[in-house]
Amino acid sequence: MDAKAEWLEADGLGGFASGTVSGIRTRRYHALLLAATTPPTGRMLLVNGLEAWVETPGGKFALSSQAYPPDVVHPDGHRRIQAFTSDPWPRWTFAFEDGTVVEQEIFVTHGAPVTACVWRLKGAAKSARLSVRPLLSGRDYHSMHHENPSFRFDPETADGRLTYRPYGKGVPATVVLHNGDYHQQPEWFRNFVYAEERNRGLDFQEDLASPGSFHFDLTRGEAVWILAAEGSAPAPGLAAPAALENLRSAELKRRKAFPSRLHRSADAYVVRRGAGKTIVAGYPWFTDWGRDTFISLRGICLAAGRLDEARDILVEWAGAVSEGMLPNRFPDRGDTPEYNSVDASLWYVIAVQELLTAAEAAKRPLAPRDRQTLLRAAESILVGFSNGTRHGIRMDDDGLLSAGEPGVQLTWMDAKVGDWVVTPRIGKPVEIEALWLNALRIGGIFSERWARLYKRAWEAFRNRFWNATGNCLFDVVDVEQKKGTADPTVRPNQIFAVGGLPMQLLDGERARQVVDTVERRLWTPVGLRSLAPGSPGYVARYQGGVRERDGSYHMGTVWAWLLGPFVEAWVRVRGGTADAKREARARFLAPLLQHMEEAGLGHVSEIADGDPPHTPRGCPFQAWSVGEALRLDQVVLR
Repeated sequence: MDAKAEWLEADGLGGFASGTVSGIRTRRYHALLLAATTPPTGRMLLVNGLEAWVETPGGKFALSSQAYPPDVVHPDGHRRIQAFTSDPWPRWTFAFEDGTVVEQEIFVTHGAPVTACVWRLKGAAKSARLSVRPLLSGRDYHSMHHENPSFRFDPETADGRLTYRPYGKGVPATVVLHNGDYHQQPEWFRNFVYAEERNRGLDFQEDLASPGSFHFDLTRGEAVWILAAEGSAPAPGLAAPAALENLRSAELKRRKAFPSRLHRSADAYVVRRGAGKTIVAGYPWFTDWGRDTFISLRGICLAAGRLDEARDILVEWAGAVSEGMLPNRFPDRGDTPEYNSVDASLWYVIAVQELLTAAEAAKRPLAPRDRQTLLRAAESILVGFSNGTRHGIRMDDDGLLSAGEPGVQLTWMDAKVGDWVVTPRIGKPVEIEALWLNALRIGGIFSERWARLYKRAWEAFRNRFWNATGNCLFDVVDVEQKKGTADPTVRPNQIFAVGGLPMQLLDGERARQVVDTVERRLWTPVGLRSLAPGSPGYVARYQGGVRERDGSYHMGTVWAWLLGPFVEAWVRVRGGTADAKREARARFLAPLLQHMEEAGLGHVSEIADGDPPHTPRGCPFQAWSVGEALRLDQVVLR
């Protein structure tokens, strides 16, 4: 297993603990305790990491490792890692030069910002004394921390716990429970280097404060060190090994209840929002985004049978519809909603219909009130889009949906650097028409108005989007609102005319040719390229600073979530037979699931390089990537 691979422990609130197999923190987001103060937002990084070492008669042996400039790693704990597993949670086995073996495990409880760190001695030893130093900040999770005179080192001690308030009000206090001894020894640790931040062209050095050290005699039993955000701290007695075992057993039982590891990974993205639920788009830096939520929900909730949570999420979002549009980011109190997405609302309509269908199939129909709330929201979207709304979104005379204006990115290919919209796609993008036609077809179930519009738009789609020269579909027609123009660029968006949506728009030979073109020019083992190699502007590697990375985001970079619609299309054009499904599972899904052991352990990355070896990039834990893998596994390939 790659030592740079990352593990994630999510708390069900938007907070988490995360790090690497080697123990070397490579991101500003790596932490032992990162809490969402207003779930799932308001994330604060409280405990960044630790320094740990064990003293035996044979010497002093480090468990931890840190990166410092220029390219120094110290101490050398990573060299003693004999084994690692992330299942059911991160656990390391350290082998020392004198034969001593120590096991370390870290897990986060569900429903509270609480991280348990445990160390145990494996085998007999005359003496083994563990020392642990916490590394603290108390900062917004996107920012960086530096040495300053305002940091308060002294903890409050009461009820067998220590409480650190490094910056007073505005930063949650960190509560520590333990079964060892504590010695106050304030010290600044300076110039930690985060390699992934450096690779991304961002500031990458940080200073952290360490108030003191905790000491444990491992020959007497497990060393227990529990970190919690104030207000969620467990009872003082939890640091006792017997009480900890109850906590561990309860969390293990919860995780074992999931049918598979993929189901359990999907659970990390379902988090609390107010009294309801939402889906976090990805860890470590995303919160809940509209487009991502509605795409992810189909796999993470519906394919997994989590119908009640799907209902709660969609009902919660229903109240955010404005002029037929849903914001691309959930508007927290005081925030101005960002209505800059043409597809989020259409994905919402798809998700509503698939929830209603799944609920009926499971004989768990929605309550009339909830059903009406969802149908009203879907209807208002269709009305808003057909009448015309923000950013030039309107139904054209041919029944197709036109969208876009200079300076605004509306489709899922939404990268923007300053005033530069990298892929504007103004006009009639192919996947938007596929979504629009599906939404009209769904609306037609309840109203003849939408059924008539669907027929007109469907004819226009079939007549206008076929690219006979390329044996595929145009990516955009009426480019820049110029009637009769078409963009022949080979992109993956055309796959939605055949797979990924309830209704297939193409059939027969044309459908087969689209799938063949996408497979030949865009498919990789970890997803579809966003642009065919050899096309003008194709970028083989997603790397460099912000401008370089954002400029390549949809210019060749591979997107894992697109494997879902591609595989569904591939199976459909082969008749949906059992043989086709078996072959697709082996050829397409198996390599993607193998990727779950390469970057974000147990999860699927957001993106990868367009050229081999398709190095994973971007967010290592991505909701719609995991969701589409689960939808393939549980629905499409069943």
